[in-house]
Amino acid sequence: MPREVDLDITGMTCASCSARIEKRLSRLDGVSAEVNLPLETAHVVIDSELSDDDITAAVAKAGYGATVREASTSGPGPEIVDYDPRHLRPRFIGSLILAVPIVAISMVMGWHFAGWQWIVAVLALPVVTWGAWPFHSAAHKAARGGSTTMDTLVSVGIIVASGYSYVTLGRAVLDGWGWSIPAEYHVWFEAAAAITVFLLIGKLTEDRAKTRATAALKALLDLGAKSATVLREGSGPAGAASGSGTAHDPRTEVQVPIDELVVGDVFLVRPGEKIATDGEVLTGHSAIDEAMLTGESVPVEVAPGDTVTGATINTSGVLEVRATRVGADTTLAAMADLVSRAQTGKPAVARLADRISAVFVPIVFAIAVATLLVWGLVTGGWAMGLHAGLTVLIIACPCALGLATPTALAVSSGRGSQLGILVSGPEALESTRSIDTVVLDKTGTLTTGVMSLAGTELSAPDFEVLARLESRSEHPIARAIVAAAPEIVGATAGTKASDSTPAGSAEITNFENIAGGGLRATIDGADVLAGRPGLLREHGIDVHAPDDSGHRGATIVALAIDGRFRGLSFVADEAKPSAADAIAELHSLGLDTVLLTGDNAQAAEVVAERLGITEVRADVRPDGKVSVVTELQERGKAVAMVGDGINDAAALAGADLGIAMGSGTDAAMAASDITMVKSDPRQIPQAIRLSRRTLSLIKGNLFWAFAYNTAAIPIAALGLLDPMIAGAAMAFSSVFVILNSLRLLRFE
Repeated sequence: MPREVDLDITGMTCASCSARIEKRLSRLDGVSAEVNLPLETAHVVIDSELSDDDITAAVAKAGYGATVREASTSGPGPEIVDYDPRHLRPRFIGSLILAVPIVAISMVMGWHFAGWQWIVAVLALPVVTWGAWPFHSAAHKAARGGSTTMDTLVSVGIIVASGYSYVTLGRAVLDGWGWSIPAEYHVWFEAAAAITVFLLIGKLTEDRAKTRATAALKALLDLGAKSATVLREGSGPAGAASGSGTAHDPRTEVQVPIDELVVGDVFLVRPGEKIATDGEVLTGHSAIDEAMLTGESVPVEVAPGDTVTGATINTSGVLEVRATRVGADTTLAAMADLVSRAQTGKPAVARLADRISAVFVPIVFAIAVATLLVWGLVTGGWAMGLHAGLTVLIIACPCALGLATPTALAVSSGRGSQLGILVSGPEALESTRSIDTVVLDKTGTLTTGVMSLAGTELSAPDFEVLARLESRSEHPIARAIVAAAPEIVGATAGTKASDSTPAGSAEITNFENIAGGGLRATIDGADVLAGRPGLLREHGIDVHAPDDSGHRGATIVALAIDGRFRGLSFVADEAKPSAADAIAELHSLGLDTVLLTGDNAQAAEVVAERLGITEVRADVRPDGKVSVVTELQERGKAVAMVGDGINDAAALAGADLGIAMGSGTDAAMAASDITMVKSDPRQIPQAIRLSRRTLSLIKGNLFWAFAYNTAAIPIAALGLLDPMIAGAAMAFSSVFVILNSLRLLRFE
C-alpha cells in the first residue's frame, strides 16, 4: 500500500533545484515526488520498503536539507514556510552603490586618473564576493549535484571577469609597474559589478513570486476565526444571547483560542461573527454567508440539525453549534491543502535561460579548455592560449542571457500595471501561449456579485409594503428590495435597511424571520408575508406560476397581504456590462469558454446564454471546481481559470494559468498567475495578449544572447578578439536586450 510523506526542503534557489530533487527522489525504487519551490516542500509517494531516513538522505545527497513533516490534526492546518527575501536587499543596495563609481570610472576615459585601476579593484572586491555570494553558493550546490544552472553561468562569468582583472594587475606589478598602470593592462571589474547588480534585481523579482505563492495559503488560513465562545457547564449565566430561550442558562460563556477547540464542544455564534469551526446547529435559525465556499451571493438558511462550515459568516440569528471537525480536519484546512497540492502538482515550466545554460555552460568550459590546449600544444603559445581561453569565458559571460527574462518582465509589469494587469512571472507567460480553454467563475467575475431588483409585478403601494417588511432584515435579497424602493414607489417612500421605522410606516409589529426563506410582520394592522413562492403555498396561499420569459434564473419573492397573494418580485445578480464583449474577444483569440459556478443550473444557464458561453458547469463546490479543471486537462486541454472568490483559489492554483479578478479575496489573487486590478472582464483577453507578447520578447532576447555567444566564441578561441572588444560586445548585447524589452511600453 503506497504511503505519502511531506518534506520541508531547505536550500532551493531556482527551478532547476526543485527539478534536481525530483530527479534524485524518482531514482529511488517505488518513489514518485513533486517538489513545490515557492513553498519549499515536497510531496513524496512511496510504494516500497524505503524508510523516511532513506528519503531525506537522497535529498541530502542532492545538496539540500530535508525534514519529514509530522502529520497532525491539531492547529489550523498546513504549516507555511516563510520565505524572506530581505537578505538579498542589502546585497543589491550595497552592490549598486559600489557599482556606480566602478562603471563610471572604468567607462569614461577622461576619468582615468593615475592608479584608477587600484581604486576600482578595491570597490569591486565586496561586489564580486559578498554581493554575488547567492550565485556562487547556488553554483557550488549545483556542482555538488553534478549539474550546471543559470547560477553557474553567472558565478563563472563574475569570477572570470574579476579574476582576470586581478591577475592583470598582478602581472602589471611583476612587469615593474607600481601605482600607475598603463592602459594596455585591461581590467574588467565594471563587467563583473554590472552583472552582479542586474542579476540581483532578477533574484529579487523571483523572491516576490515565491512570497505570493505562500501568501495564498496564509490568506486562506487567515479567513478562520481566531477564537470561539464556548458554552461550559457551570454556575453563572451564559449571557442572555445564548439563544436557548431560557432566562437562566446554567452554562458559562468562555472565550477559547481556536487551537483549543475539540470535537464535541458547543459554541455560540452571534450575528456578524465567523463560525469557529465545522459543526452542527443545535439551536437557533439564521442565514449563513457561504460565499467563501460556493461563491453564491445568497446566504443559506440553517436550522437545528443543519451543518455549518468554519470561517463562514452568520448574518442574522444566534446559533448554538456543536463542533464536529477541528484543526487540520476542517473544510477550511482542506481547502488550504487543496491550494498547496494544486501548486505542487502544477506542471513545472523550467526557465528558458536555465534550459539553455544546462547545455551551454559545459560547452563553453570545454571550448575554453580546448582553446588553451590547442594553442599550447600546437603552437607552444601557452600564454596566448590562456589569453584566448579567458577571452572565451569573458565573451560567454551571461549578462545578456541573465537580463533576457528580468528586463522583459520589469517592462511588462510596468506596462501591465498601467493597464491594471499584474503578471506573476515567466511561468504564467509561458502558459498563455498554450492556453486553449478559459474557465470562468460566475459570481463576481462575470456578474456584479451584488443582488439587485430585476423586476416586479407589484403595484407601487404593495411594493412599499414589501420594502417596509424587508427593511427589518439584513439579507442581501432584502437589501436589494429596499434599495429599489425609492425608484418604484417614489422618493418619499424610500427606506434603508438600517431604519427601525421606514418612512411612511405607522407601525411594524410581530416581526418574524421564518426559517426556510421568508419574513412575516403586522404592518399598519395588516398581516404581511413575503418569501419564496413555496413558503406562501405552505401557508395556504395560492401563488401563480412566474412568467420566466424576462426573469429566468432570478430569485423570486412572493408577497401576500392578509392572506391574499399580491404578486411577485424578481432579484438577480446581473452580468457586468463588459462581460459579453470580453467573452466575444476571448472567442476571437481562438479560445473556448466554460462557465463554472456554485450557483444553480438555471441561473448559470441564463448568464451563459446572455454572454455567449456554450458550456456550463453549475452547482459545483470548491473541490468540484478543481475536479472540473483536472478533467479538462486530462482531455488534453490547456486551461486558464478565472475567479475571484476564496472558493476559486485551489482551482486557480491547479489550472495551467490562474487569473484572479481584483475585487476578489486575497487568497484568490495570491494563488493566481495574473491579477486583474480593475476587475473588468475585458482585461482577461488583454492580459493574455500582453503575456504572449512578453513571452515572445523574452524568447527573442534569449535567442539574441545565445546567438551572440555562439558567433563570438569561435572568434575569441582563434585569438582574434581582444578582451576589451569582448567586454564591449558584452555591454552591447545587454543594451540590445534592454532596448528590445522597452518595446513593450508601446503595447496597447
